[in-house]
Amino acid sequence: MNSGIADLRKEYSSRSLLETDVELTPIVQFQKWWAEAINSQLDEVNAMTLATASSDGMPAARIMLLKGFDNTGFVFFTNYTSYKAMHLEENPKACLVFFWKELERQVRITGLVKKISEKESDEYFLSRPEGSRVGAWASNQSQVIESRESLENRYLQLSEQFKQKELKRPEYWGGYKLTPVIIEFWQGRPSRLHDRIQYSLTEDGTWKIERLSP
Repeated sequence: MNSGIADLRKEYSSRSLLETDVELTPIVQFQKWWAEAINSQLDEVNAMTLATASSDGMPAARIMLLKGFDNTGFVFFTNYTSYKAMHLEENPKACLVFFWKELERQVRITGLVKKISEKESDEYFLSRPEGSRVGAWASNQSQVIESRESLENRYLQLSEQFKQKELKRPEYWGGYKLTPVIIEFWQGRPSRLHDRIQYSLTEDGTWKIERLSP
């Protein structure tokens, strides 16, 4: 083992997370931590890891951006022909992970994923900067391409075309919502004795709150 890497460590000590601190439902608790992260002016607070798996269990993970959340779940957008979309078609289950290192916090959200409505995807797409909208048309996400130059040429060609017509959402691009069944809130603590509070959705629709060993 590389001792230089093995010796890297940080002591977490700034906060705690007790059962008496948390809200009755995980979305309200997430909203509480989200507000604190926003107020702390963290860089790209909405950055999250999205982990998926194919039907045969092969996993993949990548960084995405959260674009909305409410009591029903967490929303993100992508190309429907991408690897992640193929995974979600085969196996509509996924996990989101937020890591806010400045607050020594992590949130892990596991659940079921469905496409949001076309209307919702249209509304978000039209709210994006023009360059991002052209980029969605220019990119055949996850597909092999000839070169960077070919991608940029396609982008420029489409930019010219869309000067003559409305830049609507391509049918192969849109949003997903992950509806949670398990949400874990992790707060770093000294000596690796971290606080882990887990919410699990029960059959009657209520949330069970438990402490996990670190």
